[in-house]
Amino acid sequence: MNILNYPVSSLKGIGLQTANRLQKLGLCVIQDLLFHLPLRYEDRTRVYPISALRAGMTTLITGKVEFIDVSDRGRKSLICRISDGTGFINLKFFHFSASQHNALKLGTAISCFAEVRFGYGGLEMVHPEYKVLTHPDECVTENRLTPVYPLTEGLSQNVIRKAVKQALAFCEQDSGLLTDWVPETLLKQYAFPVLADAISTLHAPDESISAIALQNGSLPALKRLAFEELLAHYLSLRITRNKTKAWQAPLFLSGSTTKIVTDHFIRSLPFKLTNAQQRVISEIEADCGLQHPMMRLVQGDVGSGKTVVSAYAALLALTAGYQVAVMAPTELLAEQHYRNFRGWFENFDTQVMYLTGQLKGNPRKAVLQALEEGTAGIIIGTHALFQDSVNFNRLGLIIIDEQHRFGVHQRLALREKGQQGSIRPHQLVMTATPIPRTLAMLQYSDLDISIIDELPPGRKAIVTSVIPAERRADVIDRINGWVEKKKQVYWVCTLIEESEVLQCEAAENTAERLTQALPKVRVALIHGRMKSADKDAVMQAFKSHQIDLLVATTVIEVGVDVPNAGLMIIENPERLGLSQLHQLRGRVGRGNDDSFCLLMYQAPLSDTARHRLGVLRDSNDGFVIAEKDLELRGPGEVMGTRQTGQMHFKIADLARDTDMLEIVQQVGDSFFTHSPQAIQPLCDRWLGTSTEYSEV
Repeated sequence: MNILNYPVSSLKGIGLQTANRLQKLGLCVIQDLLFHLPLRYEDRTRVYPISALRAGMTTLITGKVEFIDVSDRGRKSLICRISDGTGFINLKFFHFSASQHNALKLGTAISCFAEVRFGYGGLEMVHPEYKVLTHPDECVTENRLTPVYPLTEGLSQNVIRKAVKQALAFCEQDSGLLTDWVPETLLKQYAFPVLADAISTLHAPDESISAIALQNGSLPALKRLAFEELLAHYLSLRITRNKTKAWQAPLFLSGSTTKIVTDHFIRSLPFKLTNAQQRVISEIEADCGLQHPMMRLVQGDVGSGKTVVSAYAALLALTAGYQVAVMAPTELLAEQHYRNFRGWFENFDTQVMYLTGQLKGNPRKAVLQALEEGTAGIIIGTHALFQDSVNFNRLGLIIIDEQHRFGVHQRLALREKGQQGSIRPHQLVMTATPIPRTLAMLQYSDLDISIIDELPPGRKAIVTSVIPAERRADVIDRINGWVEKKKQVYWVCTLIEESEVLQCEAAENTAERLTQALPKVRVALIHGRMKSADKDAVMQAFKSHQIDLLVATTVIEVGVDVPNAGLMIIENPERLGLSQLHQLRGRVGRGNDDSFCLLMYQAPLSDTARHRLGVLRDSNDGFVIAEKDLELRGPGEVMGTRQTGQMHFKIADLARDTDMLEIVQQVGDSFFTHSPQAIQPLCDRWLGTSTEYSEV
């Protein structure tokens, strides 16, 4: 057996307790240590003169103790001043022992390593790593940068460094232990080092490599490993896609009967479909006529008309005698879909039903029975759809809205409900969060992607302004004038804290203040902690213009459609991501008149925040905004809250390594033809058992 597959407990100095702690970091076998790369590096390769130190530097210095005392001022601490002839610096220890005090006696030569800070008496180091020097010429520098690894509670850098050193030693003794699955021709083509060299360079960089090159990702060793990790993720999703092709799916045949029904559906709509919607509908029809399940992602900017496209797909399933499940992340959005679907299918022979966690007692039993018996054609709801008590009669299509908000296991559970033998339902996934092309290439390479890149005719661009909170009084005046014109307004409250309770409190306080400031304006409040029926009542009152100003948390981000509301104020927009702000802004601009969005920030703004809000002010294109968001904040933020289904990378950084994604796609596709034997080992090396997310 390859020694790299031995458990970490077989290494020197790793007992059972340490092995358990390493396991929390996903380090189970010796090979895992090789791919547990440093977060950053410390430079102990040179000694800095004390006169050259500046606050914020983390450096190695030497000097002699010229003063030592225990200070009782404030928190008790041991203060030790050292000098190297060019200047002096204070060392401060809050936790110290008598032996430490005795060791640092006057005249003792020591070396120290820590971050330099400003203190009461000038520059200082707090709790530096230090070593007493027994000989004036004793070597204190190291010939390589010192790696700093990700840790977990109870583990020290020392333990991980020693364990990694042993793992690297095995590879040096036997170069065949670590198989390089990337063909030599590719390594030459992209000037990548071989795997063993890349790993050795990153764990123990020699003196010729700078810390800057290691941090910014320009080093070939880092590029090579990031490439391999991205390749493994791409391959795992392609494996899933290939598996999907082996499954059977319900056939929604497009015969003359279907055409009569679909033509009737399109004629009955109160609007004309755009060319982009018609194109995506054709793609869906083609998918549903194949024998394997459709796995399609429909992307479209806010208001581009994705929901009606999904309703058309639902009609194909119904006509073929199958049921449809539509899953939305919030009750508000599920309710909106329910109303839309009920309106569109009013003159069709099907029952549209609604199921959320709030539905209890006999009404719930009636819905569950209708689903099991097959009398309910379309069921719309939240995550309540995949509870154990829900059974379908003949589920043929699953529509998931804003899919990145669901955890992977929730989505798997719904798909399994529709599985009958080897037949699995078709899946249509929708998102109004425009996903940058490069990100979609990797994150959704198991899905076919359709883009609705055209807004319905008559939609005007929203005029966006960025203003400081000091101008709040002007904004309130503007609301008065707006409401006098019989128009409606959104006021969105945001809060840094994740706590929904605090968000709701902030919204309640804002609603109260605005009610006092605007006595002639009808103000109402909506937030995530309200009961479903109360939220519905408020939204209905707003839609029917019984309310002029709706104060809301970001709960209105998706799905709310009130054409008469053409003014939105977003408080503290600097706290939200660009994509989320763009989604919120998309609640206005739905009528025929001009619409406005005011981004009211708290001064002072950082340069990055100013730049981000400027991007939103200057663009109404969600894809441009998403690309910029990716560049400024990274992929985890662009995709919304990190979920179980999100990719987590050890080395790759999608914002930094974007240029590699197209290469990864080309190389990944060629692996299935030229290097099929390398695919599974690469996936196992980088993903272990975490490949289940790609099953969705």
